[in-house]
Amino acid sequence: MPKMKSNRAASKRFRLTGSGKIRRSKAYASHILTKKSAKRKRNLRKNGLIAGSDEKRIKLLITK
Repeated sequence: MPKMKSNRAASKRFRLTGSGKIRRSKAYASHILTKKSAKRKRNLRKNGLIAGSDEKRIKLLITK
């Protein structure tokens, strides 16, 4: 039986933390930035965490 492949798109978007949670980057930070405040843009640079209900599904995609 061949090896399982990880989903490459998901692997580029999500990272596992040391404690096993899944880190993600925030949305709405790529364009139309002139109307967004500096505080909002600064907070969009930070990483977020995946909701607990989605963790199992995302882990299946990113684990090899």
